[in-house]
Amino acid sequence: MSKQVIVVGSGNAALCAGIAALESGADVLMLEKADEALAGGNTKYTAGAMRFAYDNKDDLWPLLRDKSDPRLERSEFGGYTREKFAEDLLAFNGGRALSSEQTRLIDQSLPTMHWLASHGVTFEPIYSRQSFEKGGKFIFWGGLTLSAENEGVGLFDMELAAFQRMGGQIRYNSAVTDLVVEDGQVRGVFVGDDRLPADAVILACGGFEANPEMRDRLMGGNWAKAKVRGTPHNTGDGLTMALTVGAKKNGLFSGCHATPMDLHMADYGGLHLPPSERKNYRKICYFLGVMLNAKGERFLDEGANFRNYTYAQFGQAVLDQPGHFAWQVFDSKVEELLYAEYRFHDAHFVEANSLEEICQKLDGVDADEALATLTEFNVAVDESKPFDPTILDGKSAIGLPVARSNWAQRLDTPPFRAYPVTGGITFTYGGLAVSDRGAVLHESGSEISGLFACGEMVGGVFFEGYPGGSGLTSGAVFGRLAGQSAAGNQRQSSHQTSVL
Repeated sequence: MSKQVIVVGSGNAALCAGIAALESGADVLMLEKADEALAGGNTKYTAGAMRFAYDNKDDLWPLLRDKSDPRLERSEFGGYTREKFAEDLLAFNGGRALSSEQTRLIDQSLPTMHWLASHGVTFEPIYSRQSFEKGGKFIFWGGLTLSAENEGVGLFDMELAAFQRMGGQIRYNSAVTDLVVEDGQVRGVFVGDDRLPADAVILACGGFEANPEMRDRLMGGNWAKAKVRGTPHNTGDGLTMALTVGAKKNGLFSGCHATPMDLHMADYGGLHLPPSERKNYRKICYFLGVMLNAKGERFLDEGANFRNYTYAQFGQAVLDQPGHFAWQVFDSKVEELLYAEYRFHDAHFVEANSLEEICQKLDGVDADEALATLTEFNVAVDESKPFDPTILDGKSAIGLPVARSNWAQRLDTPPFRAYPVTGGITFTYGGLAVSDRGAVLHESGSEISGLFACGEMVGGVFFEGYPGGSGLTSGAVFGRLAGQSAAGNQRQSSHQTSVL
């Protein structure tokens, strides 16, 4: 008789868990808190990019949607080794060694991508955001090469299609309110007063980023002031239920994925918009210009590294400025390099034909100090080095109070544009401790029988930062693991515990 597995949530991690459990012979019921239009958790809000270790183009080929794309012959994808992936994660660990969760993410990243492709989830090179054309070739940078066709919405659609094609069932408007516990084991869930039995439950219902009270209590700092750029439904329900039955916390609860966002966006990225447009409120081309706070000062090195290594920290840095905002200032030299979100119909900006005039238009900013900062920046730019966005070009601004390491260009070509931004929270890093087969651990260190977790529910994957594209890969890796284990395809631990 097939095992009955319940998956709580319907995002990337949940769908990967469901596909893996079905593949392993289980019957799977997926329960989604939202209605059908808002299903998918944070996945639909993403650009669908996935970071994974690969050696060369041969590793990418099985993943591609359109192998006849003529640009492929002119593309230099390079490689992204396991060692480089580890190095990138360690750069955000605050001195911590690689966690076991990070090691699993690295080692299973490529096999999981190929597994997704085997289920019809296809990908395409990120020409628009991760490559620059140089010498007639497309040069990819930053180790982030592929995204799902049609970005996050496409990833959700393809994974949901695979899940349903294999016989999985999904119910919307079905918020799980509690776990069913029998004889010390998790044996199902409650949806309101309805008791739904199962042999195993997989919690894949996200973090607590959409819960201001939990952000304030568990994260502190200015996170209660952050814009929520993802789903309104990630309110920590799964975390709360698991902790109630004695689950062990894991990870850095003060940490989260964040990014600079349009200051005037509504929470959740505008629910009136199609899901594919909600992500357009982000503003991550700061490396092509200068960011100023209310004092009219630069407060970080906009060119410290490729933007997919910095935006998660810079979102917090903006939030920590006076008034919790900043302005990104550009001149017309970089207009064609700015990402599409800067041309989004609801993008807020001011424009002027001189630096003096643009500084006067920066609402909430000391205009005199802003002009002095931009003038000082222009003088400091090293003109002896060429601008090259395909590499860390070392084109710096010399002798400034706050360093500028790469891609420094004078702001000298009108018209000038400036965009107001604040910090937007995407997902939280603190979560649950899981075993090497994805089972939730009790505070005693033993597995809680019948309970598994994946996605944002898993702590210890990210700490003080985030190499872009790792989150979706982590969801897929730990979702696949949880699904296999819940269905009985992974050896059951002899160290399990009663939750009573």
